[in-house]
Amino acid sequence: MEVWLWTVIGSMAVIIIVLIIKIDRMQRSVKNIASDFAERLITDTNTLIDTASRDKYIRQLTNEINRQLRKLREQRHRFEQGDSELKNAVTNISHDLRTPLTAIWGYLDLLEEEKMSESVAKYIEMIRNRAELLSQLTEELFRYSVILAEGKELTKEPVVLNGVLEESIAAFYAVLTERGITPEIRMPHKKVIRVLDCSALSRVFSNLLNNALKYSDGDLEITLSENGEMDFVNQASGLDEVQVGKLFDRFYTVEAARKSTGLGLSIAKTLVEQMGGSITAQYEKERLKIRVYFPEEGTE
Repeated sequence: MEVWLWTVIGSMAVIIIVLIIKIDRMQRSVKNIASDFAERLITDTNTLIDTASRDKYIRQLTNEINRQLRKLREQRHRFEQGDSELKNAVTNISHDLRTPLTAIWGYLDLLEEEKMSESVAKYIEMIRNRAELLSQLTEELFRYSVILAEGKELTKEPVVLNGVLEESIAAFYAVLTERGITPEIRMPHKKVIRVLDCSALSRVFSNLLNNALKYSDGDLEITLSENGEMDFVNQASGLDEVQVGKLFDRFYTVEAARKSTGLGLSIAKTLVEQMGGSITAQYEKERLKIRVYFPEEGTE
């Protein structure tokens, strides 16, 4: 009886040991698969995941992950190709529009030198206004294509945020006051310094101030904090949460800004992220807040 009992116990012990070894191997295989999968997601490689495990289910899992990886790569390549084609199209369109616009301006200048009736002068002035608007939109398209050009690197240097922001506000002050907007500005006495591209930063501030001109109900609060946060806040009753959520999407415009390409905030977002910062938009109680944040180097 004792021999039989010890035999059963021994057999069970062997089975348990075998199961433990098998589970351990399966766990290692799963960890390796997870690690390889994470690596494949962040690297552009055609290498698939391989496993040394002979377990049927582990191999099925590996095959299914590889199948999904192939689909993901195909979708990524289609996206990259489409994005590249779009950038090229924007560049070509902006260049193609510049040439006839230059000719239009030339003809308008020649026409204004001729004698004309009051009604003709009025029509020419209307044409000039429309041509000026088209030139602005074309220039915005061109700048967007330049910003997105592959291989273009920003020139970074120590920049005083206070100074660049003050200069940008001063450049827009006359236009803001014409619209009845007197900005409330709050800045620290301490210089807030970050390593950024000064020209790109000025473009960001310019686009944010233009955005305030489009959507503000008549107010604008600009706050700079010592930690590198900048808030642009204004009443914007013409917007809603859905529209605010799409403000950074390229080519997105709302009815209140039909004279825009919808690229201003998209350009700002691209530049801010290229400089290592972040930009967000919030909408609460009909107030739009756009926050730009540039952390100090070595901090997140």
